[in-house]
Amino acid sequence: MKTVQFDRYGDPEVLHSVEVADPVPGPEDVLIAVKATTVNHLDLFQRDGSRPVGNLPFTPGLEAVGAVLKDAQGYHAGDRVMTTWATTARGGGGYANMLAVAAANLVRIPDGVSYEAAAATGLTSSTAWGALFDVGQLQAGERILIWSGSSGVGSISIQIAKHFGCQVLTTTTSEAKAADLRRLGADIVINPKTQDVAKVAQEAGGVHLVIELVSTTLQSSIDACARGGRVVLIGNLGGQMATVDTQSWRLKLVNVLGGGVRHTSTANERRILELVAQHAIAPIIARTMPVEQAAEAHRLLAEGGLVGKIVLTHG
Repeated sequence: MKTVQFDRYGDPEVLHSVEVADPVPGPEDVLIAVKATTVNHLDLFQRDGSRPVGNLPFTPGLEAVGAVLKDAQGYHAGDRVMTTWATTARGGGGYANMLAVAAANLVRIPDGVSYEAAAATGLTSSTAWGALFDVGQLQAGERILIWSGSSGVGSISIQIAKHFGCQVLTTTTSEAKAADLRRLGADIVINPKTQDVAKVAQEAGGVHLVIELVSTTLQSSIDACARGGRVVLIGNLGGQMATVDTQSWRLKLVNVLGGGVRHTSTANERRILELVAQHAIAPIIARTMPVEQAAEAHRLLAEGGLVGKIVLTHG
């Protein structure tokens, strides 16, 4: 099979295409031909060594979508499937064009949802759902602040929260992106370079939940909360260290919860894909590129000028 991998840490140029042996499915696995995956920030951190992967060479790609190659575990050849556990599959991550995936980690893709749309939905929506509901316990009618609204997790979180009847505040430093975020359903878009995020949030009544994707903005997230609010720490796009006023945290009774890059259940992932099929939400695809251009895709993501996901396709 063909795969794009790296055998040393470094700049995007360490990514290269190679031929490797086909994966051999275990008794609980389903063999799939991968059609698409996406580029996530974790891919970049793994490649540059800031999040070491352990064993090299390594094939990135946190999710994968494709077609079943052989009947197995209740799946039939040609069935369209998605997994958000690609890096645990036999054969590596989604940058490989063939994987043997544990059947328990597969979700069927509904009719009307393309491979590209399913890939862009993938882990970002699984993480978003986990942050919003599994950890954040979001309720209809609540007010929510979502940092970095133009990110993959941010853009899908806005849509999911609006679908469930919430008022959504989000952030971006770009006026062009602000217009895009309003089209996605954001009620209030805040520029953290020119506005005090917490002040704007308090003027709106304070938020009940914050999806914290930056981490260095944790104090602003706490200040943005209404009394008894919740902050779910999902990402650290701004860095790993934050200094907070524990007195304000304590007196406001704010709960700060470690969410991480998490997965919701496969049942919820199936529910999300059904929402895409119903056009209730739509993953944002910033760019579609062949997987052989993964190095360029890594550079584009690192530059930070895109709204939504970069999808890599296998020919």
